[in-house]
Amino acid sequence: MPRWLFAVLVVVASVLAFAAILAVWVDRQVLDTSNWTTASTEMLQIPAVRNRTAAFLADKAYEESDIEGQISAVLPPRLQPLAAPAAGFLRDRLEKRAREALERPDVQQLWEDANRTAHERLLAALKSNGPVTVDLHRLLAAVERRAGVGGRAADIVPEGAATVTVIRSEQLDSARKGVRIMGALPIVLVVLSIALAAAAVFWSPGRRRRVLRGYGIGLVAGGALALGAAAYARDSLVDSLARTAEGIPVVEGVFRVYSTLLVEAAVATIFYGAVIVLGAWLAGETRWATAVRRTIAPYLRQPEVAYGALAVLVGVVFLWWAPTPATRKPATAIVLIALLALGLEALRRQTAREFPPDDPAPAPSPEPAVPAP
Repeated sequence: MPRWLFAVLVVVASVLAFAAILAVWVDRQVLDTSNWTTASTEMLQIPAVRNRTAAFLADKAYEESDIEGQISAVLPPRLQPLAAPAAGFLRDRLEKRAREALERPDVQQLWEDANRTAHERLLAALKSNGPVTVDLHRLLAAVERRAGVGGRAADIVPEGAATVTVIRSEQLDSARKGVRIMGALPIVLVVLSIALAAAAVFWSPGRRRRVLRGYGIGLVAGGALALGAAAYARDSLVDSLARTAEGIPVVEGVFRVYSTLLVEAAVATIFYGAVIVLGAWLAGETRWATAVRRTIAPYLRQPEVAYGALAVLVGVVFLWWAPTPATRKPATAIVLIALLALGLEALRRQTAREFPPDDPAPAPSPEPAVPAP
């Protein structure tokens, strides 16, 4: 098989790995209710986001509840001019109390519940019709109670006063098609990437180490490219969504929270690629690699020592450190451990061929007995 074909297989496998990073992020972040809710809760910990949410709640209560009209209705004619200032004062009080309330765990739980319900409605809507909304009415009522305006103001505010439309019904057709594709896409891309790399290694007996090293470099490049794409997307969103300087930390904060899993997947891919490159180097022909194999040869020749060290490494990496999402899930962790064991066995056999155990020195022959005189 020509060399260029191996290069093509490795390049395609690396591109698929990059696509798999994005697909895994969409599947885990956008389509997973638990991760979506966790991210929304983390988002509320950002002061800029919390302040903007408080302002939104105050504006909704002020604009849609006709607070000025309600105050004007109970004031005598001479005091009618005071209705607007009083309503403005109430609006400012609502925003201040909203900021304080959004720092409380019980109010944050209402925010979390609203986002969880909204995401569940999103997944349900992808199978039916209708818009997807986030209903913050309970959160608004809690803010009003904190502001000291009592139950009357809460009754004034209609149920839809604090409802945010996330996706309109006409936008769901494209989303449905995307979800159907994304359901199996992450697994398909990962399997195809590994399968193409394995085929390239299997069909290149004389260049397996180089092909494997190329795939490792491709994984590192794919992870780095995903990080670069995330940074570019962040800058583009800031430019398009942040209309004022105050909006920049809001957009950046929200993007940082919702891109956490993307960064994790990219860093994990870089980590796996680095491990592959390190393994390919260790099995290489350089002076340093040969010296390392010569040093550890006595230990690699003993299976109980080699695999005992692997067991310790697995315990530290997979059970204690768990640096990547795949190391924290049993199914993927088993696959990674199996690949590590396969690589260790290949290194053991190579080292045994290069540095066989020394033949034991022949035992000295006994000297002939000297007859007694």
